[in-house]
Amino acid sequence: MPIVDMPVKELEGYLGSSPKPADFDAYWEKALADLDAQDLNVQFVPADFHTANAEFYDLFFTGVGGSRIHAKFVKPRKIEGKCPAVLQFHGYTGDCGDWSSKLNYVSEGFVVAALDCRGQGGISEDQASVRGTTYHGMIIRGLDDPDPEKLHYRNVYLDTVALARIVMALPYVDETRVGAMGGSQGGGLTMACIGLEPRINRAAPVYPFLSDYKRVWDMDLDQKAYEELRSFFRHHDPRHEREDAIFEKLGYIDVANLAPRVKATVKMATGLMDDVCPPSTQYAAYNRLTCEKTHVLYPDFGHEYLPGFDDITFQFMLEMKK
Repeated sequence: MPIVDMPVKELEGYLGSSPKPADFDAYWEKALADLDAQDLNVQFVPADFHTANAEFYDLFFTGVGGSRIHAKFVKPRKIEGKCPAVLQFHGYTGDCGDWSSKLNYVSEGFVVAALDCRGQGGISEDQASVRGTTYHGMIIRGLDDPDPEKLHYRNVYLDTVALARIVMALPYVDETRVGAMGGSQGGGLTMACIGLEPRINRAAPVYPFLSDYKRVWDMDLDQKAYEELRSFFRHHDPRHEREDAIFEKLGYIDVANLAPRVKATVKMATGLMDDVCPPSTQYAAYNRLTCEKTHVLYPDFGHEYLPGFDDITFQFMLEMKK
């Protein structure tokens, strides 16, 4: 098998090379307290999409910083007792997808909520203002602001938690049977959500983005999804005089650093030929998980469709019905 990263035996022991800020846990406890204090002002608006067995809503809430956040929300038309739910997170720059793509879970009695990330391809707002560049990418938004709380992904991660809380609080949802899933950025947001909301029951992240930034840099793979890191250094630190401080600051939004907080059962998928989110960066998060976990490997696949994993995920989530 060709190798774009470490051999699997080395990957299985790799814990990452990016720094973790000394106040990381305090940073996120403060962030969650800020979310606690936020008036979410939740609104469900009936959508112009109809089927015989499901109801469709545009869900809006106010996230930290005042941005109005959107998610697509689908529920079975008939619910007896309390039902399970799944949260869905999309890839970088994308949106929450079509209504019809949620119906496989709804047909099995699940509620589905799919987030539109603020400032990306959907209709969620991004009202936050920061000092420093906002050019070319979300990872670097807020990186030059002296306040680490202005990092853009802090707000996005909190949006995932807010969505989970909204769904869990619904009277017809069983808060002990909620899952999360997504690929690439969606995989990273899945990891962030389950790290910050310990009640999530299970999760299926696929080749997660937003993990072990320093390793991406060291592999010279700061391109494609991570290209903004190179752009940032070229424009704002061309001699890398602040490199250590920059990667330490990125540690606040590194999902590998959130992994030890996870309580959910995790089933992760990785393509070992992935040159967008290198396998080692994914293992950096996976190896720090202390929960029940399974790693599904695709030796000849990169950052692409992984045959069969959608079905594996579907069966994995269905286990919550038992």
